[in-house]
Amino acid sequence: KLAGTFQNLVTDNVTVVEGEMAIISCRVKNNDDSVIQLLNPNRQTIYFRDMRPLKDSRFQLVNFSDNELRVSLSNVSLSDEGRYVCQLYTDPPQEAYAEITVLIPPGNPIIEARDEVLSEGNETEMTCTAMSSKPAAIIRWMKGDKELPGKPKVELTYDKMYTVTSRLTFTVSKEDDGVPVICIVDHPAVKDFQAQKYLEVQYKPEVKIVVEFPQGLTREGENLELSCKFRGKPEPQRVNWLKVDDDVPSHAVITGADLYIENLNKSYNGTYRCVASNSIGEAYDDYTLYVYDSRAGEGAPRTVDHAVIGGVVAVVVFAMLCLLIVLGRYFARHKGTYFTHEAKGADDAADADTAIINAEGGHTNSDEKKEYYI
Repeated sequence: KLAGTFQNLVTDNVTVVEGEMAIISCRVKNNDDSVIQLLNPNRQTIYFRDMRPLKDSRFQLVNFSDNELRVSLSNVSLSDEGRYVCQLYTDPPQEAYAEITVLIPPGNPIIEARDEVLSEGNETEMTCTAMSSKPAAIIRWMKGDKELPGKPKVELTYDKMYTVTSRLTFTVSKEDDGVPVICIVDHPAVKDFQAQKYLEVQYKPEVKIVVEFPQGLTREGENLELSCKFRGKPEPQRVNWLKVDDDVPSHAVITGADLYIENLNKSYNGTYRCVASNSIGEAYDDYTLYVYDSRAGEGAPRTVDHAVIGGVVAVVVFAMLCLLIVLGRYFARHKGTYFTHEAKGADDAADADTAIINAEGGHTNSDEKKEYYI
């Protein structure tokens, strides 16, 4: 960034992080053997040509030539901030100004939560603080991969530093359990500056009834095995089986989360419920039992066999009909040919014997009529 240009003397502004090194360069485009010097914000001479009158050893000569005076300042502190002067002894004298800006990174972000353990559906609050920075930091919030809006508050301290506090309020669900909430601090002096805290959310159980046996229809005389699957935080301590609007069959066996009923009959029909509970609440899942006849579902394979047999029979009947039609046309054709030949022999013969001979093709009458059967 060009800070100032007076005739042919130029310099640049400098931004530097506290504790690092700054480089100040005074450059002359067309030097006429004039003297170059560098002054601090108090207009004290740091370098006159290649000599350093100032006793501060943090300033060191990097380069000196007819066209440039370049000086380094190590271990920069906030007190070094200000306007430095490049001066060229001409008539009249020329000056260019280099502004040094010192960045001070914030301290490690501090994240605090109002509640260590939460229940689903509750609202909670977190704060994140980035202390003593220059300029003021910007704080962003992430919950998992989702960004959430916070409410920042900026305070200017006595030493011209900034302290930023961001407050985040949100409602948690059971899906938030174990999800990190991250406070991200954006500042030109640092990168990837953040702190995080994992959520611990308690929630009532989730319940699901799974049929272990049978895999198909529940028929009379068979056994039934149901398993109650559940999860919650804290882990459910009580799991109960009951039958809605009735009692569980007396010979049913309940082992932990499993229900086992032998030798089913239709009197067992109804809705069976598994209930799980913890300190947050309770939940349940229902299974409706309907007991079929012992032979229910067995006719389905026969239906398929009958369909196949019916198709085969239809094909055979169709083939036989086609064969009868072909044979009928064949016999009809040959019968017509016989009668036609017989008639032709009788017309040309003097007696019966001659007629038979002529019918067999022995005559040579050039005037005979030709008949065709189509």
